[in-house]
Amino acid sequence: MTSPLLDPLAHNSWATKQLIALCKNLKPDQLQATSEGTYGTILATLQHVVGAEGRYRYRLSGEQLPTKPEDTEDLEELDRLNDEMAGFWESLAASEFDPDRRIDVPEPSFGDPFEVTAGMLVAQTLNHGNEHRAQIFTILTTIGVEPPELDGWAWGVATGRFVLKPAT
Repeated sequence: MTSPLLDPLAHNSWATKQLIALCKNLKPDQLQATSEGTYGTILATLQHVVGAEGRYRYRLSGEQLPTKPEDTEDLEELDRLNDEMAGFWESLAASEFDPDRRIDVPEPSFGDPFEVTAGMLVAQTLNHGNEHRAQIFTILTTIGVEPPELDGWAWGVATGRFVLKPAT
């Protein structure tokens, strides 16, 4: 049986990949665009999304990304790191994942030390990616760029998991 985690995590990785692909066609000044109420520039937000997933991966597995996403402005490298994360999420979904496993985070990148369940980190991964992709959509529309369709339906069509049938 396929893990119920597979589709949501695969969608998350696919959506980030599609957004990076669109951003590869932007001009440098467009990548530096921002809008009130968003995380930062388009590039900084993409770096943050991939970087945060790397930190969630580290907390779940002890494996770090080979490159810190916040240290690269190369969209090809961010795309490669996102692909690596997609492979990690696929492996995690195929594993004996215990969502109740408690993880101690003694030195978080923000705030006080905390304890979190593995399932909560997966939930945060999905929410975090959606939230920041939506912020990038806001910036794109303010600079006159049409964002791609990244919802679950679009992913389903792209992957064959959702097929429209002609009316009979």
